Amino acid sequence: MTATVRLTTAQALVKFLAAQHVERDGTEERLVTGMFGIFGHGNVAGVGQALLQAQVQSEEGATGDDVLGELPYYLARNEQGAVHAATAFSRTRNRRQVMAVTTSIGPGATNMVTGAALATTNRIPVLLFPSDQFANRVPDPVLQQLEDPGTLDVSVNDVFRPVSRFFDRINRPEQLIPSLMNAMRVLTDPADTGAVTVCLPQDVQAEAHDWPLAFFRRRVWHIGRPVPEPAALERALAVIRSAKRPLVVAGGGVVYSEASEELRAFASATGIPVSDTHAGKGAINWDHPSAVGGVGSTGSSAANALAREADVVIGIGTRYSDFTTASHTVFADEDVRFVNVNVLGFDAAKHGAAMLVADAREALRALTEGLAGWEVDSAYRQEAVDLDAAWQQVVDECYHRDHTPLPAQTEVFGALNELMGPQDVVINAAGSMPGDLQCLWRASTPEQYHVEYAFSCMGYEIPASLGVKMAVGDEHEVVAIVGDGTYQMLPMEIATIVSEGVKVIIVLLQNHGFASIGALSESRGSQRFGTKYRMRQSSTGRLDGAEVPFDLAANAASWGADVLRCGSMAEFRENYGKAAASDRTTVLYIETDLMGPNPPGSAWWDVPVSEVSALESTQKAFEEHLANKQGQRPYL
Repeated sequence: MTATVRLTTAQALVKFLAAQHVERDGTEERLVTGMFGIFGHGNVAGVGQALLQAQVQSEEGATGDDVLGELPYYLARNEQGAVHAATAFSRTRNRRQVMAVTTSIGPGATNMVTGAALATTNRIPVLLFPSDQFANRVPDPVLQQLEDPGTLDVSVNDVFRPVSRFFDRINRPEQLIPSLMNAMRVLTDPADTGAVTVCLPQDVQAEAHDWPLAFFRRRVWHIGRPVPEPAALERALAVIRSAKRPLVVAGGGVVYSEASEELRAFASATGIPVSDTHAGKGAINWDHPSAVGGVGSTGSSAANALAREADVVIGIGTRYSDFTTASHTVFADEDVRFVNVNVLGFDAAKHGAAMLVADAREALRALTEGLAGWEVDSAYRQEAVDLDAAWQQVVDECYHRDHTPLPAQTEVFGALNELMGPQDVVINAAGSMPGDLQCLWRASTPEQYHVEYAFSCMGYEIPASLGVKMAVGDEHEVVAIVGDGTYQMLPMEIATIVSEGVKVIIVLLQNHGFASIGALSESRGSQRFGTKYRMRQSSTGRLDGAEVPFDLAANAASWGADVLRCGSMAEFRENYGKAAASDRTTVLYIETDLMGPNPPGSAWWDVPVSEVSALESTQKAFEEHLANKQGQRPYL
């Protein structure tokens, strides 16, 4: 007879998660390291009770089949912030470990949708447990239940379906067994991963069931490294050998597969220049002879010059966002061909490429071996070096502008780049800052650069700093750069950071508006309309009056952080030293110039402009838009 233990569904969930482990390259560790959450009526007596029981049993050193195991709980302030923190944790651990998130029914659940979309877009595993309406439908409708007159089978949690790589709803306790097994499969699959959503009706959470003990045994999930298929490898090698001006685009897959050493070896052996995406920055150190910086809409002039004349583009672990391709304009050679290395066939097939569906590390090793004795022409190698050297002069100028009366934000980035160590982590996500960082930041290691730009989600940075710090520990500084727009989205997770006794540095740039969208608005003929924080004018009805009198530094202090106001770049550098020496979370507040100046652009981004307009500024922008579109084409 099968041995069983009687537990509630929520207790079984916690016991199962505590027993899951992961292995890659011979190293085993916990798969699910903890759970963020906020309790409401939908989960406080279910998952909340189970987490409490697990903690009490751990403190008491309890033994027996009904012991749930250790699963630490972290109280967040906003459910979206909790998912961002969990996602940042997993990304920093190169997708080897994950955090879970529990929420109540209704708004607590839907608050997670943006975070789920961010995780899935970035191909980062995160485990979500939104509570749901009663499965038995007796108290119907319950508080916060959305009713659909056409069916009783839909709840608000169905909005998670398109933003999750795996979605399920547990209407009976025993359904948890196949559901969690599939959830773990997706969390540990390097190709088919993202947000995993398991909805938990509140009555089912508290319902008891006799669970087979085998369900809770220590289980190890193995993260594979798919090797290149020989025939596909030969096709890829043939394309590369035929190239005169090849260019590598290094994406996040290089970082997540921990293939930086192999990328450097490949570049050194072949002389092929290496550009990078946001997720791939640092995959090759910025001062490597083959490194040419970011490519695409916010890339360096060096990488984009090489991209325009590249006859073969070797994409490694990239999904080719429109910023990477400059909206299908930057790879301009009429006969350009692509070789794509990716664990996901969907990405490997893009742009009519020769597909190499494989782990980046294993593929780079095979490509380096297969190209033994072959390298690019020395003149092309020197051209890449010269182009990058010229770009580095631009970086130095942007980093040390001495702009007055307020500094440019690039000066703040320059100070941080010079003050932070190679193992410290800079975090950013949205606005003009990611663009400046991609083209300017000199990343020495893949760990140093943590910029989320697949979903480009305002509000990511502060909760992400918590997740990153939990992943890297106290030996490394974690610095989140936020603008005033992003800060106002999710500042409350500073309280979570403080309550957990975690130390991060938050750099808060105040420019009283949206620098990125303001510049985009102006360039597309919309005259920076609605992009500044201003009081509404009674005479015109527009938001173009005096600056809104908010004090973000005081607000940051109210969440429990230390705040140092910086009146100049010299004071900023001095205060960074104080923040680094402190063991408390510190916010460095500095005002910067909304108008830049920004780094010089070298590529285009397709944002549609009104085809018909009464405004002269829009008419002119539309003419420019049509001219830029002339270089746009599919890559076939």
